[in-house]
Amino acid sequence: MQQRIHLFFAIFLFCFSSCFFITDDSCAKAVREPVCAGAFYPESASDLEQMIEHYTRQAIPASAQTPSGKSLRALILPHAGYRYSGFTAAHASTVLRKNQFARVILMGPDHRVGFTNAAVSDVSAYKTPLGQIRLDQDAETLRERSTLFRAVPASDRQEHSLEVVLPFLQHYIGEFKVIPIVLGSRVDLDGICDAVAPLMDRDTLLVVSSDLSHYLPYERARQHDKKTIQMILDLEEGKRLSGRKNAACGLMPILVALKLANQNRWEPVFLNYTNSGDTAGSKDRVVGYSAIAFFGDEVMKKKKMTSKAYTKKQGEILIRLARQSIAGRIGIQMRNVDTLKEDLKDIRFQEERGTFVTLTKDGQLRGCIGTLTPTENVLEGIMRNAINVAFHDHRFPALSAEEFDEIYIEVSILTAPQPLEYKDGPDLLTKLRPNIDGVIIKRGGARATFLPQVWSQLPEVEEFLNHLCMKAGLPGDAWLITELDVLTYQVQYFEEHK
Repeated sequence: MQQRIHLFFAIFLFCFSSCFFITDDSCAKAVREPVCAGAFYPESASDLEQMIEHYTRQAIPASAQTPSGKSLRALILPHAGYRYSGFTAAHASTVLRKNQFARVILMGPDHRVGFTNAAVSDVSAYKTPLGQIRLDQDAETLRERSTLFRAVPASDRQEHSLEVVLPFLQHYIGEFKVIPIVLGSRVDLDGICDAVAPLMDRDTLLVVSSDLSHYLPYERARQHDKKTIQMILDLEEGKRLSGRKNAACGLMPILVALKLANQNRWEPVFLNYTNSGDTAGSKDRVVGYSAIAFFGDEVMKKKKMTSKAYTKKQGEILIRLARQSIAGRIGIQMRNVDTLKEDLKDIRFQEERGTFVTLTKDGQLRGCIGTLTPTENVLEGIMRNAINVAFHDHRFPALSAEEFDEIYIEVSILTAPQPLEYKDGPDLLTKLRPNIDGVIIKRGGARATFLPQVWSQLPEVEEFLNHLCMKAGLPGDAWLITELDVLTYQVQYFEEHK
């Protein structure tokens, strides 16, 4: 018995200690400990601060001329040992200030593991001698919403390209959250950009970690790196740069930055260039380092969805927007267009919400099309759905100019759909709330929804579900005999009155 107790405690202590010191899939929310402290940079916080301050004082006289009226959007910084690349990295101080950003998307290359697309850590925080940096919740969102992003624990244990840049960002910005992305050698660049672009609000900085050429003789390296830097400054994202040999170890992250720069008209600004032959190494075989900033127009920060109701006036504005969108397509001139443009500047319309637009004529449905999930802001959703319901609802012919004055418009603004847990068909009847819940049902490829407004026509829950199942192409009683995925949402809607 005593031996069993000893064995139990031995196993307990082993498991307990493993979850504190091993960063792998079994301990997903561990803190990522530094692996380069004491090698690439000092492991003492005070020594590290002093070293960064030393390089910062050297870099300050070279302050860059930044574009007037534009804000910092991205940086390219090196990631070698500080004695080699610290002076160049410290040029970030010429464009960064305390509390300038709440979040950093830090993107670097994989040096050691080997994988395709992107690794996004699932730890709770990165740690350096200067403290912990918590991961932003969108790190998890990237992994959940796209197969291009996944946790690679081996990368956490070995990769230095992100870690080496973090102390500089901590020193210059202060507290911020991080989305750590390590790119492999084979990457779906368009897919990565499409995933990262929506995260680039005005409180977010993109930082690319990359050195330039490796192990060329000093003069040859300078000429080679000079051409690479010019390609970056020219926003060259094509084959000339992507196919350039020995251009940069972080070429894939650089290409992502350049693609975003071209999409958003960011303006690049050269900050500094050195190589290891200038700082602490031999001139026989050097590594190049550069600091480059990108500036762009202020980005409208996306408003998170709130529970606050829209006002009657805001609803009327959205109805006018829907009618104007349809009128423009069929060549009808509307009055008070300038007034509508001013009204649409309401910041509330920048919320990302699901929206529907419904048309009726002579009291009968003339079309209903919308978006259930909050993937675009209210203005974009209303405009797009207004066009689709008028001209692309397959149940009805395209709206004619003669019908334009005969239709009535209704716009709906949705909350995000939430899964509804239920045991069986009878339990489902008790969970649904007539006149409150919009309902989505899914089974395999079959899918359908009814807005809450439909309850006025189908007030009995059984009848509501029967028609919804038939709309999805399922038997009317599928809700009773088949396990369905059911989601509910709520709607605020506005009707047009002439």
